[in-house]
Amino acid sequence: MEQGCYTALVTPFTSAGDLDQDGLEQLIDFQMENGITGILATGTTGESPTFKWKEHDYVIALTAKQTRGKCKCIAGTGSNNTDEAIVAAGHAALEGVDGILMVDPYYNGPSSLEIRREYYERVAKEYPDLDVVPYIIPGRTGAQMLPQDLAILAKTCPNVSSVKEATGNLDNMRLTRKLCGDKFNILSGDDALVYTMMTDPSIGCCGSISVMSNIAPAFMTKMVTLINQGKADEAKKIQTALTPLLDLVVVTTEEESEFGPVSCRARNPLPLKTMMQILGMPSGPCRKPLGKMTRKGFDVTLDAMKKVQAENPEIFEPVAKFFNVDIEARLNDGKAHWDLWYNY
Repeated sequence: MEQGCYTALVTPFTSAGDLDQDGLEQLIDFQMENGITGILATGTTGESPTFKWKEHDYVIALTAKQTRGKCKCIAGTGSNNTDEAIVAAGHAALEGVDGILMVDPYYNGPSSLEIRREYYERVAKEYPDLDVVPYIIPGRTGAQMLPQDLAILAKTCPNVSSVKEATGNLDNMRLTRKLCGDKFNILSGDDALVYTMMTDPSIGCCGSISVMSNIAPAFMTKMVTLINQGKADEAKKIQTALTPLLDLVVVTTEEESEFGPVSCRARNPLPLKTMMQILGMPSGPCRKPLGKMTRKGFDVTLDAMKKVQAENPEIFEPVAKFFNVDIEARLNDGKAHWDLWYNY
């Protein structure tokens, strides 16, 4: 994949949990209007683990059709079943996507060697004309293809020339760069580390597959573009303005239960979808078992959004314009927020 900013797109659902097709089309148009490099459909942020395969294929088909000739389209086709991943990749290829993103197989715990040989290599060799992007996120999967095997994979399969790096481990990223070479594309999968990964020459990250670009695509894209142009100081100003949002991909709070204190972690896409509902964007609730944030987590999220609006209102202006909403009113209307959290 080329350098730039790609949005790991939210999948909007109705209150009944069905796919909101009109909302999905609006979100894609919003991204393209704000200059995004590409859109990732059916990623983790899009709640792909909860999809029926018919829904999975439909969302990819819709996104590929709507983005064709306007921006890049990547399809999330990973699985913990290699045969399923091969079938999913085939459906995506038929829709004419620019590439596929495959997360390391989750839960069943293959070694790095097995992940390379029995998963990525099999898909990449089955579809040699399709860009295959490994997604390394051991905190979600419980497994990891290591830089050594990634380098072998890239050497063996020319259509593996990029990686989505979400280990949070800078040394791992540096080893990836060392072993895979200067022409290999490292894309950040961690919004809070995009600036660091792109400005550290020993990592040489060239872009991002972003969560927060769902609500701030123009500014995430601009930050990435400026760094790629060698304008890190200008990009730093944007990064500073976005930091309150970038820190909300995961929101952790200490809660009091009747049996004592409990650490509660709201993980992507729950905080993001909560923000989108606050802003009045197509989103709907998450699919179960994801539910709602705690009241304390919601307050942390809302306070961060208010801080951004007070200090850098231009960040939410594209949302206001495209979706015809009053940001100040949305942030301060307590009645509109009442159903967005749990009491522990």
